[in-house]
Amino acid sequence: VLADVAAHAPENFIFASNTSSLPIHQLAEGSPRPENVVGMHYFSPVEQTPLLEVIAGEQTAPEVVATCVDLGRRQGKTVIVVNDGPGFYTTRILGPYLNEAAHLLSEGVPIERIDAALVDFGFPVGPLKLLDEVGIDVAAKISRVLEETLGERMQPPAALADLTAAHRYGRKNGHGFYAYEEKNGRFQSTNDVDSHIYRLLNVEPDANPRQKTIVMRCLLPLLNEAARCYADGVLRAPRDGDVGAVFGLGFPPFLGGPFRYMDHKGLQEIVRLLDEHSEQYGRRFAPAPILQKMAQEKKSFYP
Repeated sequence: VLADVAAHAPENFIFASNTSSLPIHQLAEGSPRPENVVGMHYFSPVEQTPLLEVIAGEQTAPEVVATCVDLGRRQGKTVIVVNDGPGFYTTRILGPYLNEAAHLLSEGVPIERIDAALVDFGFPVGPLKLLDEVGIDVAAKISRVLEETLGERMQPPAALADLTAAHRYGRKNGHGFYAYEEKNGRFQSTNDVDSHIYRLLNVEPDANPRQKTIVMRCLLPLLNEAARCYADGVLRAPRDGDVGAVFGLGFPPFLGGPFRYMDHKGLQEIVRLLDEHSEQYGRRFAPAPILQKMAQEKKSFYP
């Protein structure tokens, strides 16, 4: 497609992809003018979510990035610019957050308890409700992309594959974690959990962990991955990470974003919690090296 477009378009034609996970430099391999290929990642529902994530590929020209930033601002979007990589920033930190919610479900925590805990914490919707909106099949594909490049900490629980195999894709086909009714050709949520899902996953929903336990299980992987994005150069500044998480993912705005939150809690405390969870739940919680180093040096992300 990129080659066909380039054959008919002027030399300054910009090809922007809305992909949420495929690396831009890989897409650019199909174009004779890779400097004109860029990512413009909008968020659903696009008319309500204010963020635009512009992704600069390895060869993307600065004037192409600037043009996309200008376009996004004229569309009324809050724009952040991030560097290329699997999942970029927003999808990369969202992946382990959603994965951990699925791990909790696999351990027998009821769907409504998981979602209610994160909504009470300040997110606009719970992680499993969000999975229904994103598409369980889409989330499973993104998880595989992230796992292939970032390793086992991104490995999705078997539950996602089991649901996809059973053609449970979420709201798009009326079969997900929640029950749906079809109205005017579209599926609308009843906000009731579809109890069939427990039998499908061979899970007895009788686990009753504390609300704080549920929140920290989902939140810590998100915080940890945000720190890794900064260390890897995907983010140019902690501020971009906070803006992206609040305006794109609904991170509780009164907490300021992942980096402000980690500074407020103290990086020593974040590392302690990650170590504690790593011992109890596995290496996917192992603290990022940047967090360990900054905690030892008693540093923070913001002055």
